[in-house]
Amino acid sequence: MERIITLGTGNIILQAVLNDTAAARAVWDTLPYEVQCSTWGDELYFSIPVELELELENGQDIVEVGDIGYWPVGNAFCIFYGPTPMSVGEEPRPASPVTLIGRLLGDSAILKNIRSGTTIFIGKKV
Repeated sequence: MERIITLGTGNIILQAVLNDTAAARAVWDTLPYEVQCSTWGDELYFSIPVELELELENGQDIVEVGDIGYWPVGNAFCIFYGPTPMSVGEEPRPASPVTLIGRLLGDSAILKNIRSGTTIFIGKKV
C-alpha cells in the first residue's frame, strides 16, 4: 500500500510518499497532525506524538533535498529542502542521524516561504 500524505499551510501544499520503514508506519498510524513548526537552516521540523523504541533504521547523517526523516532525539518529523547549519556545501545534514521515512513529491523550494512558528498540517491523502 502506498502511503501518500499532504502537508502544508495556507496556499503552500505539498504531497509526499512515506516509505516502508517501521518509523514511517508509526508516523502514518498517528496522522493527522496540526503543529507549529521550527526551521533550522533549510530544514523544517516539529515534534510528533511518535516515540520509537527502535534503533535508527539505516540512520543517515547526510540526506537529499526533498527527504523526510524521523529524528529520534526530538521525536521530530524533519523535512529537508536545502543546507542546514551542519552542511558542508549544499547537501542537507541533520543535527544527528535520522531515519528516512519518505520523500516529497514536487518542488520542495516552496518550503523556504514557511517561517518558524507557522502552524502546518500533515494528513493522509484522501
